[in-house]
Amino acid sequence: MSSANPLGSIYFVKIPADAKFSSAAMKIDSNIELPVQKKNLDDPVEEDFAKLTEEQILSGILTVLAYDKENKNANYYRKIIKEVRPNIKKELAEAAILKARDEQWDLAEEIWLAVLGIDPEDYAIILNMAIFYDQKADSFRHNSLNEDADAFDDLAYTYYKKVLNSDKEIPDAYFNAGFFHLKRSEYADAKACFENFLALVSDKSDADLGDNGIYKKERAQEIINKISNRNLENDRFHDAYKYISSGQEEKGLEEIRKFLQDNPAVWNAWFLLGWGLRRLGRFADAKAAFLKARECEGGDENADTLNELAICQMETGDIEEAYETLKEALSLDGDNTKVISNLGFLSLKLGKRDEAKKYFEVVLEIDPEDKIALEQIKSLS
Repeated sequence: MSSANPLGSIYFVKIPADAKFSSAAMKIDSNIELPVQKKNLDDPVEEDFAKLTEEQILSGILTVLAYDKENKNANYYRKIIKEVRPNIKKELAEAAILKARDEQWDLAEEIWLAVLGIDPEDYAIILNMAIFYDQKADSFRHNSLNEDADAFDDLAYTYYKKVLNSDKEIPDAYFNAGFFHLKRSEYADAKACFENFLALVSDKSDADLGDNGIYKKERAQEIINKISNRNLENDRFHDAYKYISSGQEEKGLEEIRKFLQDNPAVWNAWFLLGWGLRRLGRFADAKAAFLKARECEGGDENADTLNELAICQMETGDIEEAYETLKEALSLDGDNTKVISNLGFLSLKLGKRDEAKKYFEVVLEIDPEDKIALEQIKSLS
């Protein structure tokens, strides 16, 4: 995570008694200094208010609202920004979503913090902050930046909790938080979130929900049923995931084996067993666990299961099997960069450098910041 001080490019100026913003008739309080954003970090401080642009002052205000939450003049700055730019929240939120979609994470984060600074009690914004950090964590974890990813997950959880613990009942907050807990294998929490989502939309007609709302309702119920049918709320499953993900694989394997004694048809459990074994370098045993996961209901529908299986097949020398497994995984999830990247590495093992390069180029088309693909393209050029 970045350690640079974003307030380092801000300074404050005294305001003339007759000062006004050019785009609004708002009278400025000359007793309160306004923050100014330098155009360049090395620029000298300009104290003549007449020589400053409105954009420098508004940018300075947004930076202060984003990063100096205890500023004694924050409410005054909010009043200025809202009067001078009435649509600023909507405009910035749209820009932040676009930047996040393009995985320009630092810029998107800066914009979202400014939006939150403008209206810190807007729970729709707080939810968007949670979703943003959730997505950012996934991107960083994909690039093996696991410590940063964990930190962003913690931030996401903080914002999710703030929304869910508020008096505002926002169905989408529960829906998105459900998937957040799902990816962390916190199945009891995920189920509770999806149940709350369904309770909040239960009195709405299909016409009110619309196609997207109907999809969410059906998806939530589907996940609840799977969690219940597979007994994934069981403490042993949860503990096994926590142990394995924190590097205590042996403890995790002990817990998941006990879970499997009572739940032998749960593909998620076989996957977890395989994951733990693969992390310990026991590839043959892990391969057997992933093959068992494929035999269970739902286990053959997940690209991640097939990707893990292919890794084990490569390590045990079953190269042709690995190639077919990865191709099958790609048919399930054509944008899965982990699968495409592994096809690149498999092609390298087979001596097909040109084919490998093409796979890594596809990865970069999907995720231009993928560090592994960037390194491989550089070495293959």
